[in-house]
Amino acid sequence: MRNERLQVNFAFRIPNSALILAALLLTLTACSRDHRTPLVIYSPHGRDLLSLFEHRFEALHPDIDVRWLDMGSQDVYDRVRSERANPQADVWFGGPSLILAPAAHDSLLDCARPAWAGAIPARARGTGDCYFAAYETPVVFLYPEKVVRAEDAPQDWDDLLDPKWTGKIIIRDPLASGTMRAVFGFIIERGLNQTGDTAAGFAWLRRLDGQTKAYEQNPALVSERIARQEGLLTVWDLPDVLISRRRGMPIGYVFPKSGTVAIEDGIAVVRGAKHLAAARGFVDFVGSPEMQLAAAREVYRLPARLDLPADSLPDWVRDVRRRMVVADVNWNLLAEHGPEWMRWWDQHVRGTGHREGSRH
Repeated sequence: MRNERLQVNFAFRIPNSALILAALLLTLTACSRDHRTPLVIYSPHGRDLLSLFEHRFEALHPDIDVRWLDMGSQDVYDRVRSERANPQADVWFGGPSLILAPAAHDSLLDCARPAWAGAIPARARGTGDCYFAAYETPVVFLYPEKVVRAEDAPQDWDDLLDPKWTGKIIIRDPLASGTMRAVFGFIIERGLNQTGDTAAGFAWLRRLDGQTKAYEQNPALVSERIARQEGLLTVWDLPDVLISRRRGMPIGYVFPKSGTVAIEDGIAVVRGAKHLAAARGFVDFVGSPEMQLAAAREVYRLPARLDLPADSLPDWVRDVRRRMVVADVNWNLLAEHGPEWMRWWDQHVRGTGHREGSRH
């Protein structure tokens, strides 16, 4: 189609002078763009949030070209680690402490305190000032409103194991996802606290595996598959759910009544970043009051800052904070043992739940 359009345009016999002028303008535009400083961001936050920050930051800094790659937070960690000898990213934007803490331990992050560090809770500041929470990201149960009534949806974690949901749950693949690593880690920690052993948590996850229709590799498709009723349940983060609802997807959500996983969603500068000043400036920008409020109003992010006036926050933030019970999660424990737990889950639990269920 592109070639066909070019042929039609040339059929009008545009004057050579106009063509030369157009070519010159294109060349000048390309050159001006080439002279901007590239700022490379790795992030799991998705197009809506990343485009917002790209446009706002570039408007304030016309000399900077924000470039972002959207991937799961575990994928960010793996990529930053593999590139440590020649870092390609400047900023890591988004991820739980259970992934950012090992990155800090591995000396993958540039440790410096942003201007807004004092405005967030102490628990939201990484050890050594290597990363800082920009948002609080809660997890919810998601269901298609056309076929599941709100009162029939799961109300708590153990409800996911009800036989009526067998083969009807779609889960974001946890190996690539910081959100799902946090959820699975919470389940294992919960079993450990109850029994003194991780076996109870893995047994619970094996039963969930038996309920699961698919592990979705693409995070952008999680809500869409539920809206299309390819599955009837998933566990996913609230901002993506609210954005999908704004776009008209017929999906509802429930907060687990005993407590949900609420991720302290962090940001960090990559150690050895080629554009260090711009990277630190971007981190300051993300945590500024203006952009904390913009993220809340436009892309449904719960601000980590505690000093924002209550009347400046959108209604949905106040509603969520009123309804949500935050589970007590030992993030240090998850950061220390999470990788080995997920390896064990992948090798010994994934795909075994259906066989286990057939014995009963």
